[in-house]
Amino acid sequence: MDVVVAGSHGFIGSALVADLVARGDSVRRLVRRGAKPSDGGAAGPGSGAKPAADEGTTPGIRDLLWDPRTGELDPSALEGADAVVNLAGAGIGAHRWTPAYKQTLVGSRTTTTSLLARTIARLDERPALVNASAIGAYGSRGDEVLTEASERGADFLAGLVKAWENATSPAAEAGARVVWLRSGLVLSPSGGALGKLLPLLRLGLGGPLGSGRQWWSWITLTDEVAAIRHAIGADVSGPVNAVAPEPTTNRAVTRALAQALHRPAVLPVPRFALRIAVGQFTGDLVASQRVVPGVLARTGFAWTHADLSDAARWVVEANEVSAPR
Repeated sequence: MDVVVAGSHGFIGSALVADLVARGDSVRRLVRRGAKPSDGGAAGPGSGAKPAADEGTTPGIRDLLWDPRTGELDPSALEGADAVVNLAGAGIGAHRWTPAYKQTLVGSRTTTTSLLARTIARLDERPALVNASAIGAYGSRGDEVLTEASERGADFLAGLVKAWENATSPAAEAGARVVWLRSGLVLSPSGGALGKLLPLLRLGLGGPLGSGRQWWSWITLTDEVAAIRHAIGADVSGPVNAVAPEPTTNRAVTRALAQALHRPAVLPVPRFALRIAVGQFTGDLVASQRVVPGVLARTGFAWTHADLSDAARWVVEANEVSAPR
């Protein structure tokens, strides 16, 4: 496959690029000026897109310049690709949700997505667009089982996701296949939602967040990357819930991780303490979203980590292997 990736240096993007290259696929990374690039192969038939300044080569990867803020993206950067995977966007939990940062969260997603969608629409042969999204689309819904057909929520994150997904419209209206990959909590040995939780659990200081009864729909990084590959190749479009087959509670997730670490997880983190630490992002951490992966299941996706205890062991064991000595 020949895949264009935006947001390739992020938590999920870097894992996806490494996986694609390991499988022998060609990757074109869209990078902004000042990024450390790699120029290791052709960008596709007749590419006139500007390559990034070469600072070394990585076989199977070519970096091409773009600038969503100014609308700079040569259509030839996408020509001949099988798919465009868009993972670009400011981190949801990276900063407190001030009014200014809320604008950044929305703008960083809609600007990049809109530019890619408009550019795809201009091509004669249009690649599929696999666009990152989130189960935040559904809002906090208690014990309700949520599928791809469920109604959207009404909170800030649901509105952000709606704007994000709507920005793909130019590509869909031009006939391109568009997938909204609504990802759940991504479990990984490092980074992501567990970046701060895992060290606390290792010290025996972590525990359920808030009541711990809220539903957390999770997926491991391994399966998240596999779900993206599946979305590239399968005959799917529209919303696709990227979560494990069985959602579970926050209490169960923290308990499983603690057990894999042979540590207790009995000290709950009260909601007021979370709000002091992370501000309005607390609402997302304690939101209850019981999401099931209907489209993935129907289209033959095979999970590597379908069971929470297996996922927890993988997270802990991989973290121990990668930890500095």
